[in-house]
Amino acid sequence: MNAIRQDDDPAGQAPGHQEAALEEATLAGHPVTQFARWLADAAAAGLPEPTAMVLATVSGDGCPRARTVLLKSYDAGGFTFYTNRTSRKATDLAAVPRACLLFPWHAMQRQVIIEGTVTALSTGQSEPYFRTRPRGSQLGAWTSRQSSVIASRDELDERYARLERRWPDGVPVPMPEFWGGYRVVPVTCEFWQGRQNRLHDRFRYRRAGDEWVIERQAP
Repeated sequence: MNAIRQDDDPAGQAPGHQEAALEEATLAGHPVTQFARWLADAAAAGLPEPTAMVLATVSGDGCPRARTVLLKSYDAGGFTFYTNRTSRKATDLAAVPRACLLFPWHAMQRQVIIEGTVTALSTGQSEPYFRTRPRGSQLGAWTSRQSSVIASRDELDERYARLERRWPDGVPVPMPEFWGGYRVVPVTCEFWQGRQNRLHDRFRYRRAGDEWVIERQAP
């Protein structure tokens, strides 16, 4: 077993961000506004895939699962991603419609954690985004019954080739009935800023009726 020294933890001393601080006085009143600020900072800093987020779900029998997906849109109503509805994550959300999102912006010593309820978007709500996807991704959505067991890579490649012949260039690819979007409606949103000596700044927005309560948390 390889031991990890405490001072090897990048969150311990936050090199290059020693003076970074997060104060309640500078926070936006709404968590989505604060998220927009930090996402813009991550994009401006050139972080790879700043919209990549870890999506955690729980299966019907209580098994926790996590994977990385891409945030595709967000507003005051929630945070939206798209996937195959036959996938493990979709099966989990059908059984337990709650999720946690984590944006790990390590290079900036920041992370955002969002917990909330999940609603599936309708076909009408999902289709506009599907139309914006590259044609290859549209065909890929038809090709892969996500999370199912397959015999080989050849099975995927052959299925994709058949679909290319079915919908050649110039022919619109319809959205599969087993594909669509999900919206995570936040109940809590935590903003974490790395500080020296592991005394990080953590603020949680907690929904209280129609308002948001902001609380500082011990690191």
